[in-house]
Amino acid sequence: MFRKIAISAVSALGLMTGVALAAEGGGHIEDVPFSFEGPFGTYDTHQLQRGLQVYTEVCSACHGLKFVPIRALSDEGGPHLPADQVRAYAKAFTVVDKETGEDREGLPTDHFPANTAAGAPDLSLMAKARAGFHGPYGLGINQVLKGMGGPEYIVAILAGYTGETKEEAGTTFYENHAFSTGWIAMSPPLSDGQVEFADGAPNDVKHMAEDVSAFLMWSAEPKLNDRKDVGFKAVLFLIILSSLLYLSNKRLWAGIKGKKVH
Repeated sequence: MFRKIAISAVSALGLMTGVALAAEGGGHIEDVPFSFEGPFGTYDTHQLQRGLQVYTEVCSACHGLKFVPIRALSDEGGPHLPADQVRAYAKAFTVVDKETGEDREGLPTDHFPANTAAGAPDLSLMAKARAGFHGPYGLGINQVLKGMGGPEYIVAILAGYTGETKEEAGTTFYENHAFSTGWIAMSPPLSDGQVEFADGAPNDVKHMAEDVSAFLMWSAEPKLNDRKDVGFKAVLFLIILSSLLYLSNKRLWAGIKGKKVH
């Protein structure tokens, strides 16, 4: 699937260095119609594959996914890569063997490396750790209507750069409308055409931000599809059970209440 499997040495601080310092809800966050939202939403396999590619070629230079096993890339409901591609992907990483202490090629049974260059946070749970929608007054009404908004928050940060910069105390800050203060120390990690997708999908900043945000949502909750499926079946079972209990109750008490049972 990928034209590039090796990790790209991108000079940016990475996806969410500044995000970890943000006060949640400080900037303007727009709702994104992700396929996995709603009670019946599911992950888009092709979008997750594109998001994995963006993470691999851009974000992994500074950020790790230490809680995500590489073998999960072949799971249904996720990127669902063929087994041979997962093995090839794992080999791109160098892992320290716990028994021998020596370096070896990565295996599908290993986890993604815990890369935290320049103090950059791990991204395994980032989409669940951030909330894009709040209030009003802490009531969480927006969260009921739109969800927590973690992926939207990531999209807003990645696509919120204006191109303006300033220097303070020897540090360069970049204007970003989605950030709480309007200025962020992380340089723009994405640029139009930076990643080429094999399926010909759009590779502008906005679409790449959405793809990698969807992938990070999957990394934070890989069993979302299964959870919704079980939840739907449980609710259906409870509806049927409640109906049977109601009808049984009416029949049992019909004689006492003087009603005819047909």
